[in-house]
Parts: sequence; structure tokens; C-alpha cells
Amino acid sequence: MASNPQKQPPPQLPPLEVPGDLQIEYVNLVRIAHSPSELVFDFAHLLPGTTPARVQSRIIMSPLGAKLFYRALAENLSKYEAAYGEISIPSGTSLADQLFRPPGPPNQPPEK
Repeated sequence: MASNPQKQPPPQLPPLEVPGDLQIEYVNLVRIAHSPSELVFDFAHLLPGTTPARVQSRIIMSPLGAKLFYRALAENLSKYEAAYGEISIPSGTSLADQLFRPPGPPNQPPEK
């Protein structure tokens, strides 16, 4: 007798409750550290010409949670680029040099 597997509905995501007083932080830097059992993400805000960067939030995830987050982020970036165009990453010695270099003199292009 052949079994008739029933099609499973897609899993339902749990509803999220966003508190009205939730602090929203802008970050432009993340430092990632790990141990065998967890990954630690320190999200920070770095202003040009200032040090140190100010950590706004620390997120600790299991390796499985981090890998699932990585996949979800890749999928969403792909959808974003399909809708709005490719996100270009500046080339040069380092991304920080590109993002946080001082502006050039007026009427001259910035250094490359």
C-alpha cells in the first residue's frame, strides 16, 4: 500500500512585538568574535576622526542561529539588489579608508 504524504503548510513565523519605547540605533561597524559554542556580534557606531567606536548593541547567537541569519541576510540582500540595483563596495586599501577618509579640498576629487 503506497502512502499518501500530505503536503505540509509552510512554517508560521512567530509574531513579533515591538515595544513603543524601543531604542533604534544606527551602526556602521561590527566586530565579530566566536567560541566553539557561540558567535558574538558587537555593533558599533564610528564617527570619522573619532576613536574608539561606541558599541551600541551586543548580540550573542548560537552557530546554527548565526548561519540561519547569514542565509536570511544573503537572501534579503539579493532581493534588495534585484529591486534597487547592485550594492557596490568601494575598492581601495580598506573599506574603512573609503568610508571614513577626510573630504578633499573644494573643487578637487577625493583621493583614490
